[in-house]
Amino acid sequence: MNQWRYEEEPSDVLIVGAGPTGLVLACDLARRGVRALVVERSPELFTGSRGKGVQPRTLEVFDDLGVVEEVLRRGGPAPIGMTWRGGSRAGEYRMFEDVEPTEDAPYTGPWLLPQWRTQRILLDRLRELGGDVVFGVELTGLTQNAECVTATLIPAGGGSPAAVRAQYAVAADGGRSTVRRLLGVKMTGERVDPAPMLVADVVIPTLDRDNWHIFPPAAAGRGFAALCPLPHTREFQFVAQPASVDGEITAEDVRALVAEFTHIPAAEVAEVLWASDFTVNAALADRFRDGRVFLAGDAAHIHSPAGGQGLNTSVQDAYNLGWKLAAVLRDTAPEALLDTYEEERLPNAAAMLGLSTRIHRGEQERGAATRQLGLDQRGSSLTREMRTGLAEGALTAGDRAPDGNRDGLRLFDLYRGPHFTLLAVDTPLPERLPPIPGLRTARTGAYEAYGRGLFLVRPDGYIAWAGPGGDALEASADDLRAWASRSVLPAQRHP
Repeated sequence: MNQWRYEEEPSDVLIVGAGPTGLVLACDLARRGVRALVVERSPELFTGSRGKGVQPRTLEVFDDLGVVEEVLRRGGPAPIGMTWRGGSRAGEYRMFEDVEPTEDAPYTGPWLLPQWRTQRILLDRLRELGGDVVFGVELTGLTQNAECVTATLIPAGGGSPAAVRAQYAVAADGGRSTVRRLLGVKMTGERVDPAPMLVADVVIPTLDRDNWHIFPPAAAGRGFAALCPLPHTREFQFVAQPASVDGEITAEDVRALVAEFTHIPAAEVAEVLWASDFTVNAALADRFRDGRVFLAGDAAHIHSPAGGQGLNTSVQDAYNLGWKLAAVLRDTAPEALLDTYEEERLPNAAAMLGLSTRIHRGEQERGAATRQLGLDQRGSSLTREMRTGLAEGALTAGDRAPDGNRDGLRLFDLYRGPHFTLLAVDTPLPERLPPIPGLRTARTGAYEAYGRGLFLVRPDGYIAWAGPGGDALEASADDLRAWASRSVLPAQRHP
């Protein structure tokens, strides 16, 4: 790390942590021309499979970021579950609801991809965009004033500290976030399950990879285990609970747990590549913003692994924050725009925490909610719906903008990139448009998924504003310009 260079050239954004949250945010900022310094205490990317389930809404984010083809190529669908009892196969069952792709929702899920591979794909994309990660650097101090954030960084192996300045900082440094501790932000939560859980990546050549192998309790009070084949690898993700281990987890500890919870002898576990044990908690930060510092991902919310919401909710945090930081830093949007990050993300994270906890406790099955396509921003101060008399269940401002193919145009292709999009469905575009930087426009014929009208799609794929077309077209245009003036345009650019 060239510490003096970073002192002399302050970054726009300091991102602490190079997990999925930090990497998604860094990619989003890089494609918008925002200078981000990403620092990671570890000497390399995370090596485990932990957050292996990529939900459909996250696949849509990856589509926008230009990595979905690689994610689809290197991952795979969840295999059919196989229950074992007494060393014999007891029957197959589907772990997740079987959902077919549709025109408006082309991705189904969850799509299985080891977390280490997700992060590698994102880092490769970040480097393509001209960014990178500084590994082996630990944050030890953080102060801020009205102008900037100043962070004290030190090489993880020891060395001279450096004071690094940035206009904003983002805590993407996980559940034990140093940034959150330095800010004094508290987390409120509960222990979801008192029994410790172990997750590990193992190689078992004698076990078939056609199924997700499930080992239910052999007797009342005993725990469970599962072995899930990870696509395009030799590995299985092994999960066991309860799994008390004294001290540091060793390969022999993992082998012993495999033998205890399954019919597979310890000697058949050829390799143990990574392992971690933890207690299942659910916790939410009391706030997601402290001045010029934002909390995202596990630094802001800690989930049970049930339902596969942790990594996906974290990606949504970064995707929400990225375009807003860029709008303020590059397009001089009002600073108040950044307040909507906490306004929108905190309730969504709380909802996903509740979902994960209910699934873990068996109070709710996995279903449509876990795919995250139904999340919305209807209650946000950024959202404006002008149309009246909408049918129940109709698409409205605040909803995710559906995909579709109309008049030779794929809507996700239209939305892909760091811009707002104004889509006119079954109506002309207005003559006078708001001067939103980089605004893209398109017109298409009737499409039932949208209904008739004008739809302003945010850079993160949600409908910010919707208004009627037809005879009310110019009145809609006036209201849209007024919305833009209040929400995303600087004072000197008001129409």
